[in-house]
Amino acid sequence: MNVRRGNRPRERSRAWGRAQDLVLGVRFAFAGGREGWVRAVLTAVGVGLGVALLLLSTALPNAMSVRHEREEARLDYSFLAEDPPKGDNTLLIANTNTTFRGKDVRGRTVEPEGPRAPLAPGVDAWPAKGEMLVSPALRKLLASDGAKLLRERLPYRITGTIGESGLIGSQELVYFAGASGLAAHMDDANMIRLTSFGNPNPTPQESDPVLALLNLVVIVMLLMPVAVFVAAAVRFGGERRDRRLAALRLVGADGGMARRVAAGEAMAGALLGLVLGTGFFLIGRQVAGSMEVMGISVWPSYLNPSPLLAALVAVAVPAAAVLVTLFALRSVVIEPLGVVRAAKPARRRLWWRLLLPVAGLAMLFPMIGQGRSNGDFNQYLVTGGVLLLLIGVTALLPWLVERCVARLGPGGVAWQLAVRRLQLSSGTAARMVNGIAVAVAAAIALQMLFAGVDDQYTKSTSQDLSRAQMQVGVPKGAPLEATARKFTETRGVRHVTALWEGYFGDSSWNSENGPSHLAQLTVGDCAALREVAKLPSCADGDLFALDGTDYSADTTQLNKPGKKLYLDASSAGAGKEATWTVPADVVAAHSVKDPTGSLRDGFLMTPAALPKNLESEVTGELYLSLDASVPDADEYARNTAAAVNPLADPTPWTATTTSGKFDSIRTGLLVGAICVLALIGASLLVSQLEQLRDRRKLLSALVAFGTRRRTLSLSVLWQTAIPIALGLLLASAVGLTLGTVLLKMTGTPVGVDWVSVLSMTGSGAAVVLLVTLLSLPPLIRLMRPDGLRTE
Repeated sequence: MNVRRGNRPRERSRAWGRAQDLVLGVRFAFAGGREGWVRAVLTAVGVGLGVALLLLSTALPNAMSVRHEREEARLDYSFLAEDPPKGDNTLLIANTNTTFRGKDVRGRTVEPEGPRAPLAPGVDAWPAKGEMLVSPALRKLLASDGAKLLRERLPYRITGTIGESGLIGSQELVYFAGASGLAAHMDDANMIRLTSFGNPNPTPQESDPVLALLNLVVIVMLLMPVAVFVAAAVRFGGERRDRRLAALRLVGADGGMARRVAAGEAMAGALLGLVLGTGFFLIGRQVAGSMEVMGISVWPSYLNPSPLLAALVAVAVPAAAVLVTLFALRSVVIEPLGVVRAAKPARRRLWWRLLLPVAGLAMLFPMIGQGRSNGDFNQYLVTGGVLLLLIGVTALLPWLVERCVARLGPGGVAWQLAVRRLQLSSGTAARMVNGIAVAVAAAIALQMLFAGVDDQYTKSTSQDLSRAQMQVGVPKGAPLEATARKFTETRGVRHVTALWEGYFGDSSWNSENGPSHLAQLTVGDCAALREVAKLPSCADGDLFALDGTDYSADTTQLNKPGKKLYLDASSAGAGKEATWTVPADVVAAHSVKDPTGSLRDGFLMTPAALPKNLESEVTGELYLSLDASVPDADEYARNTAAAVNPLADPTPWTATTTSGKFDSIRTGLLVGAICVLALIGASLLVSQLEQLRDRRKLLSALVAFGTRRRTLSLSVLWQTAIPIALGLLLASAVGLTLGTVLLKMTGTPVGVDWVSVLSMTGSGAAVVLLVTLLSLPPLIRLMRPDGLRTE
């Protein structure tokens, strides 16, 4: 016991001494003259860029949560079995969404029915008839010169702005328009009566294991390159730092103290990087409020990092700086007369570097074949396995660069300068491209995973885009021929297939059990009817009964001369049920796929055959064929639809539809990838400038001896190109391996989209090439003989 007590002061003294060494390193960073300041600032900028993206990443979950909460709070759907009765607390609201040049516009037409009518979030008072409230982004768009067609579609006077609480993003296009007489359209699918906004009983959505896996892998793979860059940034100016440490040994410091001083210097740069990173984040948060990426925008107030995660970043970054520096100096012998780095370094060992990816594969292996039928994937194993595989890239790349450059043969002067430099400092070259390699490996794996499961979340619509590109619904009562003619005369519309529809039953729709047999009614001219059936002949006044569908038996039951049929009450209205008696001259016709890809049943009528009492009770569906050579052809069609029916929602046709959740994860990946690529470019540029600054005297000496500037520029290009080529090769191998494992985990057949793989590697190479080109002007300025001057 006495011995232990006696050792405690010594242990405290030793710990205090080590802490003082770190503090001394911090002082050297800020009080070491211009060289110390420059290195600290370069380190801080590199670390700060990474910290900014890390803080943004910690803020994204909160931003997505706030967006979801605000979307839920403004829901204007009825969650009741029936619409509430009219009262002084009810609001009539119609969905009048539209699209303008690819941008969605969320529109609502409203009519309060009493003084206590509910207000939507962000709205203080409802606009009167002919007026509207708009979001700031929509106000700006409507005021622009190119929004003439949209102004024609929204002929309302702007009287106010929707508040932030009513918008899910700063660039969202939203309006509320006032109206009157909306009660007459209560049978319209887009019309509803409300007593409040929001979902009173939100229900948790069922979890999809594959989507959960996608989400987790996206987060891990986007943050990993950031961590790699932060680790690389704290090692800026390594060679100059080592020379200063040799001087420190000369005045009596031992090797351990020198390493701790170096760690303190790195920690100083990391702490300054935290400050700069916080500043970058705050600036970026304000800039984000005026930007839209892949259709996603946020308010600056959304981007509030989680306090716990922000604290973790604040602690982890300086700690990582210290640990990375000590790890980097483990094989460097710092002596009073210099650093033993010029001697031939020991060859890097491969065995422990292979353990990392092998361990990662071992963590992922138990989940192979799990698919979505065996519950959620183990988050810890997925995270650990993916991290180890990507860290394996950073461990294997220095070994690969060292072995490959050692075998490179002779060439021109530029080639020899580049190869010799790489042979002497292959580790520095590998660190420069580590982040690119990790990002490309992650991108390839994610691309394989998204492409593999895409079929599970993308479904064919069966819509025939060769026959129509837009569908417009027309309310009941609209004149058939006149309405179709308006679209035919619209600019950019080549052809209109106009079909009016309803449903017949064999008994009253208002009866207790309703009809037992149903048949569809389709009305159109002969050209339109030939789009849905093979007709023996056709003239205005003809009517037909369809066969060839699963419901032909119902049509046969109803197609009996003299039988009385009842039009659907939801179209005719309770108490006004229209009837029709089947005549004897109904001609048989065979059903063919209509433009939507469906087979119809029931009766076909030409306009002259439609009884007068049914004309005002059928609704229309117009299928428009647009001329792609006419600019804004779809916008002209939308304007005509708005003029015919303000509640119309023209629907552009697409070959496929994608799950909203899957699409949002993919959009998040693209947004994150853009941010990571921007970080990669900025960090690489800072790293390149730091290396050029570190070699200023060497470059000046070469120029003084007559080396051409073009030769030196080419040598810098080769020094970048060789490691990036090796890094992209390794990244492709690891990315393909990880992508294969992830596909097997989801139970999806393994396939490689080589075009996507090449595009991912090409993007990484393009970033490096751009950075190299941007570094050429500083390189030319450094290549001057006066750079040899010293004091």
